[in-house]
Amino acid sequence: MSERHPIIAVTGSSGSGSSRVMEAFVHICRREKASVAVVDGDGFHRYDRKAFARVVTEAAERDEHLSHFSPGCNLFDRLDALLSEYAAHGTGQHRRYLHDEIEAAPYHQPPGTLTPWEPIPEDTDLLFYQGLHGCFVDDAHDIAQHMDLKIGAVPVVNLEWIRKIHRDMRVRGYHPMDVTNTILRRLPDYLKHITPQFSLTDINFQRVPTVDTSNPFIALDEPSNKETVVVIRVAHPEVTPVDFRYLLRMIPKSFMSRRNSIVVPGDEMGYAMELILTPLVHALLDRRRSALRAV
Repeated sequence: MSERHPIIAVTGSSGSGSSRVMEAFVHICRREKASVAVVDGDGFHRYDRKAFARVVTEAAERDEHLSHFSPGCNLFDRLDALLSEYAAHGTGQHRRYLHDEIEAAPYHQPPGTLTPWEPIPEDTDLLFYQGLHGCFVDDAHDIAQHMDLKIGAVPVVNLEWIRKIHRDMRVRGYHPMDVTNTILRRLPDYLKHITPQFSLTDINFQRVPTVDTSNPFIALDEPSNKETVVVIRVAHPEVTPVDFRYLLRMIPKSFMSRRNSIVVPGDEMGYAMELILTPLVHALLDRRRSALRAV
């Protein structure tokens, strides 16, 4: 954690909606006139797409499973070094994983490859990490310790799977059976390495469908925003101050389900994020400015 160089983690797996959280942060920082370094967690995968397919096949022959959730498939030492360097000096090295043709075009590389390591932009006010392991902790690594604000994007798992299936088919051209097999193969790692992180987050945004998603593998379409609600849980309101009374006044049809949880309509998720996160980001920026004046 760092007063002069704060770091925010947005943690969520593929199809979780973490991009929506990042959009809210971008809007907030634009209004606050804050410069941001955005780090893609997928850039810390150990393997590109071809190499990963090879090691997965080799693992299957040994009756083992591998996934991008696995610690062995990620460069946590490099991620830890980046976060430590940024917290101390506002610098560090990162790269990107190019998922599709659109992402790959500016780099003149094929999809499924990793860009070269490069320094993050200089003189940024905040670093945003978006990816699978923003709150990851095991015996060898503690990524969560670096984060000043930890956000989880956590749809119920059937909804997450529906979104991944439809996105990978529509955007990345995958066959439905390939996506299904990927989900099933990485489920043990999801339970072991992803789920525990949401006990360490400061705030979770969990989208819940209000339509039947009992069998995500045969769903013809994704539930729309209006067919969902969002459960927003603040782990420790005394540490992460959120004005629930204000939210209830500002967001129609919202209600408190527990003393630290508010439920909002699915199509109000972006609005709720900005109402909740704006004062938290503002506080981090104020703390940074105070720390810089004290130097």
